[in-house]
Amino acid sequence: MRMTLVLILLCVLGVNPSAEARVVIHNKGSDSLVDVAQAWADAYQQLRPDVVIAVTGGGTSVGIASLLHNTADIANASREILAKERALAEKNDIHPMQHVVGYDALAVFVNPANPLNTITLPQLAEMYGEGGKSKRWSDLGVVVPGCRDQRIVLISRQNSSGTHFHFRERILGDNRDFVLGTRDMHSSKDVVHQVSKNPCAIGYSGLAYATTSIKLLNIATHADSPAIAPTMEGAIDKRYPIARPLILYTPGEAKDAVREYLHWIKSDQGQCILFNKGYAPYRPLPCHP
Repeated sequence: MRMTLVLILLCVLGVNPSAEARVVIHNKGSDSLVDVAQAWADAYQQLRPDVVIAVTGGGTSVGIASLLHNTADIANASREILAKERALAEKNDIHPMQHVVGYDALAVFVNPANPLNTITLPQLAEMYGEGGKSKRWSDLGVVVPGCRDQRIVLISRQNSSGTHFHFRERILGDNRDFVLGTRDMHSSKDVVHQVSKNPCAIGYSGLAYATTSIKLLNIATHADSPAIAPTMEGAIDKRYPIARPLILYTPGEAKDAVREYLHWIKSDQGQCILFNKGYAPYRPLPCHP
């Protein structure tokens, strides 16, 4: 575990370390969670000035890799750990522990100029999947104003992203990959920005990143299934077809400062911070903006 004491130079300088030392918890991973992780860190710093939470993003895969290489105390993840990652962990005598801290509705959205309101999972697969037949918006029965040739512009996330992985797993399945030519963004904010500026575009991200500059689509599992809007409630009760858990991983049983921090994240205060960042708490509770 990488929980470290900084400022130990103070001992050499003759300063009382108990008054100045800080415990540093290294928290890395999911870009979907990076904003709420920073908000948690800032709030916890006010409660516990002796504990510093160092938050960095980079994607779920980066967080889990850091955990397995002993350079993170907590890995933020928007997908579950893979079998090959867990096997590597066990080989390194690391035993990842999963802590579900909330839920997210993975939203699919288009430019506000697009008249489309609902899309099915098979339609998304025909757009994003290799060998897919849907190349133009007219293939979905709509004409998009301002999209000159009606060719669909696919905005995606980079492959280190848990959002990328979850979308591929849920929409494309195990034996199909993304079609060549998707525009892969480093962050969900970049996905939203690209779709907001391009009437031909479609993209996806965590619900927390949705803005008024894009249009959220209702999602149906099949053509004859009810279309469900992406909401916190739909994420919690799993009615929304692309709901997912939000997970923190520790390299074993959480101890000491890390255990206390995770306990606080699951407290009413920590969960309401999650809620106010646009995600669903892992348990029902009243939160106010």
